[in-house]
Amino acid sequence: MSTFYRQASFLQSASTMDTLPPELGSEVAFAGRSNAGKSSTLNRLCQQKSLARTSKTPGRTQLINFFGLPEGKFLVDLPGYGYAKVPEKVKREWQRFIESYLTQRSPLCGLVIVMDIRRPMLEYDLNMLAWTNTRNLPVHVVLNKSDKLKHGQATTMLLKTQKQLKEINPSYTAQIYSALKGVGVRDLEKQLDSWLKADSVTENET
Repeated sequence: MSTFYRQASFLQSASTMDTLPPELGSEVAFAGRSNAGKSSTLNRLCQQKSLARTSKTPGRTQLINFFGLPEGKFLVDLPGYGYAKVPEKVKREWQRFIESYLTQRSPLCGLVIVMDIRRPMLEYDLNMLAWTNTRNLPVHVVLNKSDKLKHGQATTMLLKTQKQLKEINPSYTAQIYSALKGVGVRDLEKQLDSWLKADSVTENET
């Protein structure tokens, strides 16, 4: 596997558009429901246990976190969506912030949406997919927690998800993943490589 993503390091957090870092290089954002294991997915990808913080209370973190990679590439951790214990006012503020980021952020070249493979394509996921589709943003779905299912069940869920994605946008892709077991890390790396166009990845592969 590549060592490129292992070089990720925390850069900064942002709570408003004014506090985002300068628009340099290229970046891929990670989104997902609060209990889908988004932070764990990032940590496994980068082979760092605490790069992206995991919370015992999903949905409480309302910051966009930026992680720097070599050659001006970045991974971006968006706040989890679908949370239930956050005031409505906070939800609206989060929505405006995320919409502004996804709409106006020029270095953004792709969005990874992390879903629980046992419960993919729920209402909030479908809303996000429909919204990104209107903005022509490339999307890759990561079906996390595949270790919770047998291989045949996981494959069935993948095929079902791919069919649903095709109906939304034929270019959208999906894969099986397990942050716990490390399943699908290389597939995710390849997708990120295609977006970030990180030529240095090849040089750093082992």
